[in-house]
Amino acid sequence: MIVMTRSQDHVEAINSTLRNAGHPVHCTWLSDARDLGDALTQLNPEMLIVFVDEPGVDLGSIMSVKGRNAPEMPVLIVRDQVDEAAIAAAMRLGAQDVVTLANRDRLHSVASRELRAYRLERALNATLSSAREYREQLQHFLEGSADAVTHVQEGIIVDANRAWLELFGYSGEDALTGTPLMDLFEQETHPALKGALVASLQGKWTDHALKAGALLSDGSTVQIELTLTKADYESEPAIRITIPARHTQDHDLELQLADAVKNDASTGFLQQRYLIAALRERCAHVMKGGVRVFALIRPDKFGDIQAAIGLLASDDFMSQLAEIIRSQITPGDICGRFGGNGFLLMLERGTVRDAEIWSDNLINRVNQHMFAIDDKTLSGSVTIGLGLLPATHPDIAAAIEDAAGANHRGREQGGNQTYMVDNADTDTRVQAYDKIWVKHIKSALMENRFRLVQLPIASLLGEDKGMFDVLVRMLDEQGTEVLPAEFLAAAERNDLMKNIDRWVIGASMSFCANRKSACIFVRVSKDTILDTTIIGWLTAQLKSLKIEPQRLCIQATEAIAMQHVVQTREFAQNLHKLGFRVALEHFGTGRDPLKLLADLDVDFIKVDGTLMQGLSTNQLQQQRVKALVDAAKRKGIETIAERVEDANTMAVLWQLGIEFIQGYFVNAPEDVTMSGDR
Repeated sequence: MIVMTRSQDHVEAINSTLRNAGHPVHCTWLSDARDLGDALTQLNPEMLIVFVDEPGVDLGSIMSVKGRNAPEMPVLIVRDQVDEAAIAAAMRLGAQDVVTLANRDRLHSVASRELRAYRLERALNATLSSAREYREQLQHFLEGSADAVTHVQEGIIVDANRAWLELFGYSGEDALTGTPLMDLFEQETHPALKGALVASLQGKWTDHALKAGALLSDGSTVQIELTLTKADYESEPAIRITIPARHTQDHDLELQLADAVKNDASTGFLQQRYLIAALRERCAHVMKGGVRVFALIRPDKFGDIQAAIGLLASDDFMSQLAEIIRSQITPGDICGRFGGNGFLLMLERGTVRDAEIWSDNLINRVNQHMFAIDDKTLSGSVTIGLGLLPATHPDIAAAIEDAAGANHRGREQGGNQTYMVDNADTDTRVQAYDKIWVKHIKSALMENRFRLVQLPIASLLGEDKGMFDVLVRMLDEQGTEVLPAEFLAAAERNDLMKNIDRWVIGASMSFCANRKSACIFVRVSKDTILDTTIIGWLTAQLKSLKIEPQRLCIQATEAIAMQHVVQTREFAQNLHKLGFRVALEHFGTGRDPLKLLADLDVDFIKVDGTLMQGLSTNQLQQQRVKALVDAAKRKGIETIAERVEDANTMAVLWQLGIEFIQGYFVNAPEDVTMSGDR
C-alpha cells in the first residue's frame, strides 16, 4: 500500500497495526502528492492511505489523480477525529472510509474489509473478462467450425453455428434461436433424443453416436449422427450437440474414392461382388455368441412401381428404400445391393427371433413412408426372407439361398411380410445328431472341458455394481470353443441339462470364492427347477465354499416359469431362504407377464431382447416396456434390458426407467474364462 503523509511515524504506525493483525503488508511512504501518479502506475498498490489533517493536503486533487490511474483501488482517510460528517464528506469524494490512529482495532478492521472487497472485485472482473474472452473464442471457433454445432437449454436451441444453420437449410444468425430442438427431428427420433439429453445433463452420457432423422427446412429428411456433451452456455448448464463434418483431407478422400468403387451409386450400399467378399471375411471369424441371419429384402410389385413412376425413376425409389434400411441397421450389420432390386443384409443378433422382430419393424417403417418421386407420390411395401447361417459348418451360399427362397415364398403369399423357411431335420437325423453330441457332452463333463465367459451388466444410474452374466462354452477335444447353440438342444433332449447346470453353478460359486464380484447371474434349465434334490446340493455347496449367497443370482426364463408356476415359486422361495437372489430372464413376451410378476418373488427381471429390436422408433413397444418397468418398480424389483445393441436404444431405456443393460453395445462376452476347477 501507499501511505501519503509527511511523518515517518505515521507510516510505521500503519505498518505495525496491519502486521499485528496478520497482514503481510508492504508500505511505501509518499510525502509529496505530486509523485502520486507515478507511484500508482509503477507500484500497482492495493490500497492508499492519506493523512489529510496535515498542512497543504488537497483531498479532491488526490482523489482525481487516483481516479485517473487506479480507479478501483480503495482509499482510506486518516484524521485525528472521526465523525459522521467527516466520513460522509470523504465518501462523497470517493474514499471508502475515515479512520483514526486512536482506534487501532477499527483501523485494521476497516482495512481488512476494504482489502477483501477489492480483491474479490478484482477476481470477479478477471473471471468475467476470461469468460468474455472464452465466449468470443468459442464463438469464433463455432463460426469457423466445419462441424454443425448447437447449444440447447431445457430443450430449446439457444445458439447454432453457421454450419448447423446451413445443414438444416436456414439463414440468419438467430434463425433457430428459441426453437424447440425436437422441431428439427422426426417424431420417431424424439424418445431417443430426449433420453440422451437427460443422460448428458446428468453427466452420464459418453461418446455414443445417436442416429436421428433430421427435418430440413424444405420438408425433406436426412439421416445423421449426433454427439452430445454437457457444456455451459452464458454461465448456465447446456447440452452441446455436434454433427461431425465429413472431412475431405487427402487420406479421407482416398477412402471415399475406394468406397465409391465398392458401393452402389444410387443407394450407397456395397455392390454385390464386394458384399459377398465382406460377408466371407466377417464369417471367417466365429461369433462370441448369438446368431447370424441373412435377410433378403425386395420391394413388392416392383413392376407396378416402375410402370407408375417410369423405368428411369425406379432408382430413386430404391435410393429412398435404402435410406429407410440404413436408419434401421446397427454398426455391425453388413448390407449391399443384391440381384437388381434387392438388398441383402447379414444381421448379427442374439436370437433368430430378434432378427424376425427387426424385419417386422423395417416392414412397418416402409409401410409408413410415402415415396416422393419427382411430382408423384406412392406407398410401397417389402417382403423380407430370412436364412439362418448355422454356427456349425457355416455355408454362406446355402444361407443366402434359404433367404432367397423365403423371400420368394413370402411374395407368393401376398408379400408385405417376414418369411423364414423351416429347415427342421427329420426325427431320424435329429437322433443321429443327438447321438454324436451326447457323446461329446458326456466326455466334456468328465474331462472338465466346459468354460464360462462373462458378459458385463452396465448400470444406467452411473455407478458400476460389478454385475455380469455368465455364458457356458464347451471345448472340443482339440480345445476349440463350441457355442451353446450347437450342443444345448441335444443336451435338453437327452436329460443332460441338470449335469450342465450343476457344473455352471459350481464353477460360478468357485469363482465367487476366489474373486470379488458383486453379483453373478447364472441361468438354469427346466430340469433343475423340477429337480427336488437341487436345494440340498446348493446347501452343501454353500457349506463347502463358504461364499456369500447373495453374490449369486439364479435366473430362469419367463417361458419355463409360465409352464411351471408352482414349482418355480417354490424354487425361488427356497433360493431366497438360502440367501441367493432370483431373476426372470427373457421377460415380457409371454401370455401374461404382469400376472407372472405378481405370482413370483424375484429380485430382477431381464426384459427380453426381442423388445429391444426397433425400440427407439416403436412407441407401442416403448409403452409395453414402460408397463413392465413400472410394475417391477412397484414390487421393488430391479430391471435389466437384454441384448442392447445401439445408443438410440440405450437412450430410450433412460427415458423408460430401466436400471441396467447388457448386450454387445455394452460389451461382447469377455475372454476371461472361469473353469470348474475347485
